[in-house]
Order: sequence, then structure tokens, then C-alpha cells
Amino acid sequence: MKIKEPYLLFLGDSPDTLAAKVAYGIRHWRPDKCVGQLRLEGCRADTGLPDLTLAQATEAEVATLVVGVANRGGVIADSWVAVLLEALDSGMDIAAGLHDRLADVPALAERATQLGQRILDVRHPRQTFPIGDGKPRSGHRLLTVGTDCSVGKMYTSLAFEEEMKGRGIPTDFRATGQTGILIAGEGVAIDAVVADFIAGATEWLTPAADTDHWDVVEGQGSLFHPSYAGVSLGLLHGAQPDVLVMCHESTRTHLRGLPGYKLPNIVECIDANLSAARLTNPAARIAGVAVNTSALDDLEATRILEDIESQTGLPTVDPVRQGVARLVDELV
Repeated sequence: MKIKEPYLLFLGDSPDTLAAKVAYGIRHWRPDKCVGQLRLEGCRADTGLPDLTLAQATEAEVATLVVGVANRGGVIADSWVAVLLEALDSGMDIAAGLHDRLADVPALAERATQLGQRILDVRHPRQTFPIGDGKPRSGHRLLTVGTDCSVGKMYTSLAFEEEMKGRGIPTDFRATGQTGILIAGEGVAIDAVVADFIAGATEWLTPAADTDHWDVVEGQGSLFHPSYAGVSLGLLHGAQPDVLVMCHESTRTHLRGLPGYKLPNIVECIDANLSAARLTNPAARIAGVAVNTSALDDLEATRILEDIESQTGLPTVDPVRQGVARLVDELV
């Protein structure tokens, strides 16, 4: 699905920054797409964009109201519906990445049909995909992989896109999760694709390209996570990555949500991902390690990065503290 620009970010009645993390991500990575924000009474989040009414947003030619909320359970609050209906009446599409579907709210579905506006539930693909065939294709692809879930694969991918474009390298970020799709404006929520078609959907998302072009593919899950390894494997096979980047969170003692499972050894994790990737691209290699050290002070972060670099023999950076220039150097 392709989301029309520019955006008005809807923060609803978010009680804090975390509840509006989707909006913050879009604001950080795609400020050029964002005209303003719309907040309801009691909202305590603020992206720093101008507060606009729907009338003002219409004057600014906003094309899509993007629900930037990631609330508990991913629900569409009853208090939002009147605003969403007014946005449709104002000529805007509505996009959201919640578990609840906009299309399942009868009033929204009926109004959108009447007006010819689109409601886009980006977490839920609206098309079918082919089964993957593993055939080689032109262009280059980089895939971020992880020792666990939620370790910074999306952030690292976007940091690569920014650094590579800054060097004049033809590059596209390929979003595979709902927040990434709202940032990029298009993509496939790969965890909502039927298992047999994950590799095919990834092939579709990263088609043949010019020989100097790079697709930077947002990774999902971890090969070592019992709940999500299937999605990770499908991405590895479908992306046919030339290069992997291992992402890691520095303070975890067990896999996210599974206290009985320790984090894998990072070298073991690298080897397993390379082995899986080489089924469809025998030349796959790893460029380095990206570590989230946000919970550490500068001194401890430096120690952790140096330790991982010593263990792996690979350049190791924190994309937030240091950027990814050293890792891009490995590509070029």
C-alpha cells in the first residue's frame, strides 16, 4: 500500500511519549512529510510539530491523517471516531498500524466508501503474494537481523539509508513492520503475511534493481526467538541479502518476553544467520554489529562496543551515539 503525502500526525489522547512512539518515529525520520500534529484534550505527548485543526490541515493540503498512537492492545478508542470521520469529510485518507482495523469500524468504513476516501490498515496486507522462488535478481540488498526482538533493527536500517543516501548511493528503505511502513509511506507488514508467502512477499518488496542500487530491508524478530523465528527466516530467504548487519541490545539477560531463554551468543547468532541467508545468496556476508546502548553511560557503552568488536572481529557501533558510517564503509 502507498500512503499519500503530506501527513497530519494524530496523537489522540496519548498519556506519554511512549504511547505516541509511532508519531515520534515518523517525525524523526520523515519530517518533510509532516505538516503538523492533532492532539485531543488530555494528550501529554508532543512531537514539536505545529498543532493544527482539521480545517487548518485541509488548508495545508494534508493528504493523510496518520494515527501515530501505539496504545496498549492496539485499539481504536471510541473518543477518536468523531475526529476520524471529520478527517474523511475533509478529504483526507486515514492510515493506522494498530491491531484493531479502521475498516472494522462501521461508521468509518461506510463514510470512506461514500466519499471515495481510503482507510489504510498498514498492519494488515490487502493483497496476495507469490510463493518465493529463490531466483537471483540484480541490485544489492542489506538486511538487519537481531539477537532478539526490539533491539533496533528499524532504527539501524533507517540510519543506513540516511548515511548511504548522504554518500550518493542509490538506496531505498524497505519497511516490513507497521511503524516502518508509516515512516516510509509503503511496505509490507511481514508478520501479517501467511507463512508460506513470507519469502515471496519479501522478494516482491525488494525487486530486481540497477547494479549500483541498494535496498535496506528492515528486519523482524530473531532466528533464536521461539515465537518469531519463522518471520526472521522468511526474510532471510526472500531478501537474498548480500550483506547482514547484526543488531543487539546491550543489557538484556533473556529473550524478550521469555525469561526461560537466555540471549544467544552473538558469534553463534551471526553464524546461524549467515548460514540461513546463504541458502538463497551463497555470497552473503556480514558488515558489522549495531548495538543499542541507550541504557548505559558513555564509558560503559564504549566498553561494551569494544568487547563485542573484540569477540566478533567486526566493526561495532551504536547507531544513535556514533552513526553507522563505519559499517557503510564495509559496503563500499
